[in-house]
Amino acid sequence: MKKKIRRRRGSGKHYFTSVHEEKIVEYSNSSDQRVRTEIYINYIQPVFNEMVDKIVYTYKFTNLPNIDSLKEECKVWLTTILDKFDPSKGSKAFSYFSVITKNWFIQEVKKNTQRMKREIQYEDISFIAEKEELITYNPYMKHREDLEFWNLLVVELETWGGENLKEKEKMVLEAIKILFAEIESIEIFNKKAIYLYLREITGLNTKQVINNLNKIRIKYRIFKKKWDKGEL
Repeated sequence: MKKKIRRRRGSGKHYFTSVHEEKIVEYSNSSDQRVRTEIYINYIQPVFNEMVDKIVYTYKFTNLPNIDSLKEECKVWLTTILDKFDPSKGSKAFSYFSVITKNWFIQEVKKNTQRMKREIQYEDISFIAEKEELITYNPYMKHREDLEFWNLLVVELETWGGENLKEKEKMVLEAIKILFAEIESIEIFNKKAIYLYLREITGLNTKQVINNLNKIRIKYRIFKKKWDKGEL
């Protein structure tokens, strides 16, 4: 019996509403410090708090060490760039600040990955110097590195959709995102099973799925090459 894949539905409540959009624009256009402070305390700070929490959960940044401290640090940082938002450029406040927040945590993922690699290298050098005849393998560090890789890939997937993909390519990309989101609730035994899931989600046949994976494969190879070189 085939297992159906269902997308999780949200609560339907949007925490970042048009009221918050208007208040951030009002904050940007005001030169009255008292008015700005009142807007920030009553509207901006609460919605920034929720936005950071939701982004951390959605993109699985919860795996970062000291994530609670990082969330607070990010919230403080957002207050320092409030004045950089220019509503006259036509961008929405939610899109502007959510992208900035996501990119901030991506940088933290990169820094943490590089830090872990340096620690591993240092530990390996120290160990070899003391015990050249012994060979060690640390499965925990390998697990952490794999986790960082997949978390960063999930985040990277979100940036691929707006890069001139054709309609069917977008369908395949969205299906891949669903598989990542539902990975714990589905059973994948081999490559054929993946194609089967992609067919069920997109409604395309196997040949169409394979053909439209090509552009996404190229993006993945570029991502993997940068990861292997330590550029991410």
